[in-house]
Amino acid sequence: MKKTATLGFLLALSMILSYIESILPLSIGIPGIKLGLPNLIVVILLYLYGEKEALVVNILRIVLTGFMFGNLFAILYALAGALFSFTVMLIMKKTNLFSVTGVSIGGGVFHNIGQLIVAMFVVETYAPIFYLPVLLAAGVATGFIIGVVSMRLMPYIQKKW
Repeated sequence: MKKTATLGFLLALSMILSYIESILPLSIGIPGIKLGLPNLIVVILLYLYGEKEALVVNILRIVLTGFMFGNLFAILYALAGALFSFTVMLIMKKTNLFSVTGVSIGGGVFHNIGQLIVAMFVVETYAPIFYLPVLLAAGVATGFIIGVVSMRLMPYIQKKW
């Protein structure tokens, strides 16, 4: 029962972070780049609870916030990015070769690659591939930030739950 309540709380928190991120005036001149605040919860869940819990909370967050604040295309892009990202983070974590920050960076990079692949299918051209260097740099930067913050938060969350 406690685990269900905690996961529900973390799902709600990830939805709040999604909403905050959507209204933040983060304008660095690069369209579509976000910090990835909800991924804090995914990384923390992956390390403190497990892969199933992290995956379920992530998918539920995307679907619920997509219906509340977005549309079907937003859900499609987010799911593609999330599934690519999650798969890579899980593989990296299981190798025990990467730190939390390294895993988060991998997630950030592959989230952007997943969304880029969807974009190429939607526009039916390979033209979005030219955006790849920018997306890779953004994925590394945001993944690093989310990884560092996740590492700093985990000891406090572990004590509470």
